[in-house]
Amino acid sequence: MTTLKDRLKQGKDARKNCSRGSQASMGKINRDPLPLIKTSSEGRIKSLVELRYGRMLVSPFTFYRGNALLHAHDLAATSSMGLVSPICGDSHLMNFGGFATPERNLLFSVNDFDEAHPGPWEWDLKRLVASFVVAARDLRHGDTVEETVCRQVVGAYQQTMLECAEQSALETWYESISYSDLRQQASKATLEHVERAIEKAERRTHAELLPKISERDADGRLIIRDDLPEIFHLHENTTLLDADDDWLRLSNWRALYDAFMRDYPGTLQADRRELLSRFHAHDMAFKVVGVGSVGTRCLVALLTDDQEFPLFLQFKEARRSVLADYVKTKSRVRHNGQRVVDGQRLMQSASDLFLGWTTGPSGRHFYVRQLRDMKVSAELETFDADTFAAYGRVCGRALARAHAKSSGNAAHISGYIGKSDALADALFKYAQSYTAQNERDFEQFQQACRKGRLRARSEADFAADHLP
Repeated sequence: MTTLKDRLKQGKDARKNCSRGSQASMGKINRDPLPLIKTSSEGRIKSLVELRYGRMLVSPFTFYRGNALLHAHDLAATSSMGLVSPICGDSHLMNFGGFATPERNLLFSVNDFDEAHPGPWEWDLKRLVASFVVAARDLRHGDTVEETVCRQVVGAYQQTMLECAEQSALETWYESISYSDLRQQASKATLEHVERAIEKAERRTHAELLPKISERDADGRLIIRDDLPEIFHLHENTTLLDADDDWLRLSNWRALYDAFMRDYPGTLQADRRELLSRFHAHDMAFKVVGVGSVGTRCLVALLTDDQEFPLFLQFKEARRSVLADYVKTKSRVRHNGQRVVDGQRLMQSASDLFLGWTTGPSGRHFYVRQLRDMKVSAELETFDADTFAAYGRVCGRALARAHAKSSGNAAHISGYIGKSDALADALFKYAQSYTAQNERDFEQFQQACRKGRLRARSEADFAADHLP
């Protein structure tokens, strides 16, 4: 049995092979971004790839968010202390936010695990700090804010990892970041933003969502309302599926839903499976989500209980993690939906009541969760410099807790980081360098779209072209 002091020293000793200063280097980036962008579009719905590129084309920040594979490729050339454990895989600053626990408490944490996979913890932290500099530049906060927020992220990660190192395994497992705590800790500048997020989350219920995206058809049946390009039915004239898509051979949405439900209930706890059985499906439609996920398959099912109170379930395609080709350690499970769910359950202190996985037609993997239920994300455009820095701190805290839980090696990580600013200095340099690289890649992407090598469509053009 090793002591805390021993484990901290083991982490410190890892600096001999990987100094903290070496974390500043991007490594050798000698690649054209376009083939990797095209690779990340393979297997997606072809007509929606143009919309994906259109969303990525908005700014260097949306480009960064839409390119987890590109950054994973580049991170593989960077230094790490050698510790490999489950990580988020795409921990940019918009993949953090608020969500409800089964007990209806509002927590803050990482909230996207599509790319969860074993990997070096440094990769997550580098993707996070770089995203803050990319966003700060996009929002024109200035050089001082870029440096301040980077140091706040790394400092919060450093402090929280030390706290986790000193805790028992159970304390680390149970502890969470609640919005109640954030409200108590908020400064005058940030309190308004925290309270607004709480109010927004409390409004984001299934009952509140029902009239926004559903209606009664001519026969009085409850259906989801088409809203191109965001929402459409697969087997009607609004469909955006490719003409040769194998799902079009299914008779209707019910055949798809029934296929999903063959395996999904078995991935839930017995009590949650019983709760699910009290709901009945009325409709299912395709939902286009995010930036990086556009073109992958995501569906929303509308269910109600016997009193017609709603439940919206989201079935989201789980593809191979972008980290899989760049890490020797493989995922413990073969089902990508289970990989996502296992990562979420491991790295969050509490997870969605209906979180599970299933296999759809043609063998595609999916994970399942509630749609929108008390979920909130940062409104970056409303953040001043102080609020932006505060958001950086809470993201750093949340990521450290996720890594401490998933690795069980908080002391080793903390020992490596130490108490000085050495890692913060290095990662600020890394974030600056990678932001410049991202801007160069974005320019190449822009040129490819302008010259027709890649086809990009705006939201408005896409909707107009596909109106029935």
